[in-house]
Amino acid sequence: MNTDLQAATAAKPLKGWRVLVPRGGPWGDSVAATLRAQGAVPVIAPLINFAPSTDQATLEAALADLAAGAFDWVTLTSATTVDVLYAYRAEIPATTRVAAVGETTAAALSAVGYRVDLVPDDDNSAAGMADQLLTLEPEPRRILTLRSEIAKPVLTRRLSEAGHDVRSVVAYRTVGVPVTERIAHDVESGRINAILVTSGSVAEQVRLQFPDIPASTIIAAIGPRTAKDARKAGLGVNAVAREQTVDGLIAAVQKFPLPHATDEFAV
Repeated sequence: MNTDLQAATAAKPLKGWRVLVPRGGPWGDSVAATLRAQGAVPVIAPLINFAPSTDQATLEAALADLAAGAFDWVTLTSATTVDVLYAYRAEIPATTRVAAVGETTAAALSAVGYRVDLVPDDDNSAAGMADQLLTLEPEPRRILTLRSEIAKPVLTRRLSEAGHDVRSVVAYRTVGVPVTERIAHDVESGRINAILVTSGSVAEQVRLQFPDIPASTIIAAIGPRTAKDARKAGLGVNAVAREQTVDGLIAAVQKFPLPHATDEFAV
């Protein structure tokens, strides 16, 4: 391999790869751009979306109070919650600090123009966020926790038990989004070389919508907790990001040689 070819390969480490990006919107576009810069062909196929809360009046009242500065903190435990904030054009005043459960949620916030004041250092979970907030805030604070309908109220319970004034509000219901027949076929045939898994909800949809994923397809999880959720859903996880960021997730994929589709060389 000559020097120029080596340099090109180093600059485009995912040349030839087709990678499924399981979320759309600004976050999905950002991931797709990063993949293209590394030579990959991103396939954006949103697997989950949010449906309105069954109690929209309570959500709208909470967001109005948020905009009015009624809270010291607002916590977000999924990137989908960011989609809800963006859909409602929610305002977060400078006096309210923003806590994101992990880098995926933080990246989603940044992508639509919200700031992030806290991401747990180690444990990217509701429990990890509770630990960090309780360390930072020993005195009672007013905290808005936005969550999905199926989320366990771990964060709310921990903060309330510590004396904080917590308002827990269901922001959305998670629903699956069926992929096109073409994408389903490309996954089954191995033409999709890697699938990025960014949450337990995404993992469940990957397992449900792609029951016959070839062994050669790389399943990459954004962190240990997501990997655990994916395995619980029945997925084989090949790669786990060391750093729970988009760059860390893509770097985990880079460690593998490019798989080939089963019929790629068929005549």
